[in-house]
Amino acid sequence: MKKMSPREIRRLMQRMGMELEEMQGVEKVVIIMSGKNIVIQSPQIMVMKIGGQKVYQITGEEKEEQVKMEIKMEIPEEDVQLVASQTGVSMEEARRALEATKGDLAQAIILLTSKSS
Repeated sequence: MKKMSPREIRRLMQRMGMELEEMQGVEKVVIIMSGKNIVIQSPQIMVMKIGGQKVYQITGEEKEEQVKMEIKMEIPEEDVQLVASQTGVSMEEARRALEATKGDLAQAIILLTSKSS
């Protein structure tokens, strides 16, 4: 097979409707996944344009970051009032108990009544 010079390769790509260029000024690339992110610092990015589509080739040193997902639960005010009235504690204590039991009314009431016993 005959070796092709970079100039011949560029001409062939041009005839095929392909363009290749390097993207400048990129500091980092972050790929967001469920549970983790992949971060590539100081990447080299080549952009290939083919038939109206762009293909990105990213080269560089990767670093994985674990993502801590914190989900804030919405506790209905009626539930807080019910737990507070059933246990005789303040609204704040009732809310904390509901948050600790992930909104489970019965568990929150048991938790609060077992504390006062």
